[in-house]
Amino acid sequence: MTRARKTLICPSTTPYYHCVSRCVRRAFLCGQDDRTGQCFEHRRQWIEDRMLELGRVFALDICAYAVMSNHYHVVLHINSAEADRWDLHEVVERWHRLYKGSLLSQRFLRGETLGSAEHARLSEVAEGWRARLTDISWFMRSLNESIAREANREDRCSGRFWEGRFKSQALLDERALAACMAYVDLNPIRARMANTPESSAHTSIKRRVSAARTGIQPRELMPFAGNPRVPMPEGMPCRLRDYIELVDWSGRCLREDKRGAIDSELPPILERLQIDPRHWLYLNRHFESRFKSLVGSAHAVRSACEQLGKRWSHGIRDCERFLSPPAT
Repeated sequence: MTRARKTLICPSTTPYYHCVSRCVRRAFLCGQDDRTGQCFEHRRQWIEDRMLELGRVFALDICAYAVMSNHYHVVLHINSAEADRWDLHEVVERWHRLYKGSLLSQRFLRGETLGSAEHARLSEVAEGWRARLTDISWFMRSLNESIAREANREDRCSGRFWEGRFKSQALLDERALAACMAYVDLNPIRARMANTPESSAHTSIKRRVSAARTGIQPRELMPFAGNPRVPMPEGMPCRLRDYIELVDWSGRCLREDKRGAIDSELPPILERLQIDPRHWLYLNRHFESRFKSLVGSAHAVRSACEQLGKRWSHGIRDCERFLSPPAT
């Protein structure tokens, strides 16, 4: 049975979520339509540009993404602390990048003086906008609506372009986050759209590798902050170099001529995460299909179920097998 989105996305449980949105029509989002021969490859740039633009407006950090032929993946981090730091002007200004706002907000941004009652009313409305700017559903809505309008205009038709609901998975711990991000970044490798991660167009790994060559991390994406420590700076709990090495190693093992082969030179991060390399490669192929709404160690999933009022979670046995640390 379909569950309310508020029971699937809860920032107090975890700030990290994997979202997938798929086309509903036979026509491709991107790529070549074999039926008509028409090429829609340029639409991949549409969605990448819009996604990164929204990442600069919302208090949502983009951890990983991949734009495929008829769907896309994005891993998001809810940055509630950033949204709490915004003053009234910044909340209103950000909301106006997406929508027209109200007459009061338009007057406020023009610098007109508001009465005390008007200012109080605007502040009340802006708190609702602040909440929406940390809401993954509003992010996906803003992304999908703009792409659907452009595609319908190009196709000279109307109607729905996307499935009614996007799929979301809560990533409860570091193992789940790393496995999901690698799964997303390796989508073009599995689909034989690219031979190497750094040549995978419209993916976060290509953007990260290109920036790493100049010694920086891309500003559009959530940075890697290094291995967990106290105090922990903002960013994902992993070193950028370790993650790139992990994705590169995983991509080579996913190639058809390498199937079943395990390189003796394993990336060190696998040992730190305590994930068996064969389990890791299985996750690289089946992460989306094996897990449903909650992903992490069995202990993390049971804790999240208790917090969310759920009696059980589909796929918890796979969480115990693939994402739980070995018993000591």
